Amino acid sequence: MDKQLGYKAAPDTVLHADHQAEVGSAVQADVPSEPATWKDYFALTKPGIIFSNLITAFGGFWIASAGNFTIDWFFLMIFTLVGTALVMASGTVLNNYLDRDMDAKMERTKKRATVSGKIKPSVVLGYGIILGIAGIALLFVAVNPLSSLLGLTGLFLYVWVYTAIFKRTSVWSTFAGSFSGAVPPVIGYCAVSGKLDMTALILFLIMFLWQPPHFWALGIRRKEEYRAAGYPLLPVVKGNYVTKVSMMRYIVLLVPVSQLLFFYSGDAHVGPLYFFAATIMGLIWAFMCYKGFKAKDDDKWAKGMFIYSVNYLTLLFLIMVVDSTIMNL
Repeated sequence: MDKQLGYKAAPDTVLHADHQAEVGSAVQADVPSEPATWKDYFALTKPGIIFSNLITAFGGFWIASAGNFTIDWFFLMIFTLVGTALVMASGTVLNNYLDRDMDAKMERTKKRATVSGKIKPSVVLGYGIILGIAGIALLFVAVNPLSSLLGLTGLFLYVWVYTAIFKRTSVWSTFAGSFSGAVPPVIGYCAVSGKLDMTALILFLIMFLWQPPHFWALGIRRKEEYRAAGYPLLPVVKGNYVTKVSMMRYIVLLVPVSQLLFFYSGDAHVGPLYFFAATIMGLIWAFMCYKGFKAKDDDKWAKGMFIYSVNYLTLLFLIMVVDSTIMNL
């Protein structure tokens, strides 16, 4: 990544009258505007993010199973996915709690319950803590201590290192956040294997390398919103061209790293279907990124990159599951 520029952090304040003038309908986060519903609490967990990450956790769990499917395996899978989902929900809720003042300044986030006042900050904080304790405890008791430790580590990195520190102060925030985002497939894998090995490392690296170009595509589209909110995101600090160069670096590196799973999968047994799919999908993504240097409409290009990144990750892990199943027949 290019050399970090100094950037003044946005003030961590609650909303007052002068801020309300900037955000229109936003009100003080600690003043309820109307009763919250279960949908508001559910939305705080960012279910779309949880679902996408659960696919990767399931993929890691499945390839570690190597075709050994029993009733105990089924319950282990349920406990693993539920525990992982609870930990991720805790992270996203606490993220909403910490970011509520910044969210009020962005069109995309200013209607969240933490900004509108539907849910008091103290309630959001307690909600997030309870979810985290429940998820980590479930992983520890029903899965194994290693998976629980991984969940706790990922939660700490996401809430404290990424959200509370880097997100407001550094252009390296996306890099820092990628560590926590790479944990779900490792939790799934270690739930079965009970160990950290080469396969676990490769799964981690796949997710780690996928995240920056995925998030920067969104960052380019929402650059002015992030700028107004005071986030030192790479497109804001360095501009679109440097961001595209950085995206290309990650995507190009992702291609051979994703291929490594074919060569070092151990008992996972992913075969040629996965290898060729990972290669082709990665090269397509790299070509799309290359086209961005000639794009006349960066917003349209970034939207396509963002959509493809989501489809890439989903297909990669689904093909991983399918190919592992075929290889273990």
